[in-house]
Amino acid sequence: MLDVEMLELFTRELTLCAVKPGETVVVLTAEDEWKDHAQAFMAAAETLGASTFNLNVRRGQRNAVGVQGRHPLVGNALAMQTLKSASMVIDMVGLLFSREQAEIQAAGVRILRVMEPFHVLKQMFPTEDLARRVEHAKGLLEKATRMRITSDAGTDVTYHLGQYPVISEYGYTHEPGRWDHFPSGFAFTQGNDGAVDGRVVLQPGDILCAFKQYVQSPVTLEIRQGMVVDIQGDGMDAQLIKSYIDSFHDSRAYAVSHIGWGLNEKARWYQFSVTRQLPLEHVMNALSFYGNVLFSLGPNLELGGTNDTACHLDLPLRRCSLWLDDVQILSEGDIIHPAMRVDSGGA
Repeated sequence: MLDVEMLELFTRELTLCAVKPGETVVVLTAEDEWKDHAQAFMAAAETLGASTFNLNVRRGQRNAVGVQGRHPLVGNALAMQTLKSASMVIDMVGLLFSREQAEIQAAGVRILRVMEPFHVLKQMFPTEDLARRVEHAKGLLEKATRMRITSDAGTDVTYHLGQYPVISEYGYTHEPGRWDHFPSGFAFTQGNDGAVDGRVVLQPGDILCAFKQYVQSPVTLEIRQGMVVDIQGDGMDAQLIKSYIDSFHDSRAYAVSHIGWGLNEKARWYQFSVTRQLPLEHVMNALSFYGNVLFSLGPNLELGGTNDTACHLDLPLRRCSLWLDDVQILSEGDIIHPAMRVDSGGA
């Protein structure tokens, strides 16, 4: 039996995604994961007049990201043909960082990734104002040639920009070929190849998304020409990060990947401390919370790069200041740019 509240929320979401009569919405799932979500999304699409069906695949090898053949669409020509024929795909498998996702987008299909439990989808539900602020951030990033990030903890790193595109995530997609993640709330790009230098200092309260936990002790990452060349710290966190990266036996795991900042005032920095459903949750609260600097290491396929390492580390940073060229965006974790500021926001 369908959950009425879920059906109503998903109908609102697909309305933001401009689903309309005559379209085909494919819900992509793996095995028995997210069955209630899938049924509710199909019912919501039908409510809006679209035709819909569920494409269910075997999960196979589990991996944090769908790169290097680590997701079930690799080599599945029939499934790919089906997905590329749809108007919209709701991805509950996790195709991000994969060549297959890029191929589906290139066919003009809009993709919505959904991998959070219902309470997170409800809590972080997108708004048109969030989309406006994220798109403003995207516009600023597209014009910028340099980003500098500092913190009282010792972070001082500079990214030279312009080689890579800018991606915006605000929780819904209504344009052909566009991908988004429901829920979300940030814009990001990547530094030019070999043109990220400086130091990033992780401090207690920053987030290790791969482990769904908070940094407990300072960690210093020395960066030269776009690569982390040294990791130092007296506590367990430095050892944990280095051991995790080294376990992939891939030097590209040390590459600096995407960079951006969070804009969703509904997202909670403290979510991992209060949730009772942590194993079910993804990390969108951590990635999106208002005023974070979203620093990352690893693959860059989603930005058109060639690094398809299987090691991906998102490391949202608190209390940083950020400049694009000479324009200050963040001051010690507070968004001060008037076009993106929410007076009641913060984390």
